[in-house]
Amino acid sequence: MLVLLAAIVVIYAGFGAFMWRTMRQPPEDFARVMAKMPGPVVFLLFPFETLWTQARAGTLHVGDPAPDFSLQNLDHSGRVQLSALNSQKPVVLVFGSYT
Repeated sequence: MLVLLAAIVVIYAGFGAFMWRTMRQPPEDFARVMAKMPGPVVFLLFPFETLWTQARAGTLHVGDPAPDFSLQNLDHSGRVQLSALNSQKPVVLVFGSYT
């Protein structure tokens, strides 16, 4: 009985470590793994939301400079890179829709 319990703990810990590692991968890789998960198994057996929040928290803190990135213009005429906006005016990014 003790061996069975130890095996269950090792499997649980191993799967938890696998999920933690998977959550820290790029979104495409994470989605590929999650697409193969059977139903709500991961959500019922593990503190998924807590793991996800910690895995995707990042390392930025208040006052840190924003990482450089580029986005496509709304009219698809080109791309804008954050570092190219070297003015002293604030830059506001709105993700979502207000309609």
